[in-house]
Amino acid sequence: MSDESRPAPAEPRQDSRVAAVIPAAGRGVRLGPGAPKALRALNGTPMLIHAIRALAASRHVSLVVVVAPPDGAAEVKSLLDAHALPERTDFLVVPGGESRQESVRLGLDALPPAYDVVLVHDAARPLVPVDTVDTVVEAVRAGAPAVVPALPLADTVKEVEPAAVPGEPEPVLGTPVRARLRAVQTPQGFDRATLIRAHETVLDDVTDDASMVERLGERVVTVPGHEEAFKVTRPLDLVLAEAVLTRRRLNDGF
Repeated sequence: MSDESRPAPAEPRQDSRVAAVIPAAGRGVRLGPGAPKALRALNGTPMLIHAIRALAASRHVSLVVVVAPPDGAAEVKSLLDAHALPERTDFLVVPGGESRQESVRLGLDALPPAYDVVLVHDAARPLVPVDTVDTVVEAVRAGAPAVVPALPLADTVKEVEPAAVPGEPEPVLGTPVRARLRAVQTPQGFDRATLIRAHETVLDDVTDDASMVERLGERVVTVPGHEEAFKVTRPLDLVLAEAVLTRRRLNDGF
């Protein structure tokens, strides 16, 4: 996009209303058979409920939209009704689509007009601290079109030529400079108009919403992430998440 056609940078908006969209329509096959990943129990409570509470704990977030499996909206609504959630936050459940991208778009479609800052958060990141949520919101309100929490990488990363058969040796093509790499987390925060335009423009599959905004040529910035905002994808992650919750109970009394 040329400088002439690119929209002017967003002005700071300290009074903008904030909504969060949680796509929770995936099946989570890497955790094995059973309930969808978002509904798996973590310390006796579904991960989705932990994620909702984490976002609703922010003083900025006044609406959380949960995007349920296409045929599971009623089940998810019952799940929310069965658990204690902050009364000052509104909650909405809508059916999702066949892909994460489609589910986020359906969540955006359900937002009332009053909300002009949107967070998109993975239900599989149930332990994100409220300070991280607040930092993302404040960066969007300060004028950034897209904000992602991120952490420096601890490991060296290699670019390889993928093997035709899983398990075969893979030739190394190069070693990116680790100091320039970040592991991206959620919630990712957006100016609502920018995110909607990204979903209307970028139709091929992407791994996160910030990538869609990048395709528009818009500025995407990072803010510090947190080690406890890790994604629960495999059984070992559940063990780690349980350990984090146990430590929180001992330290904070809940």
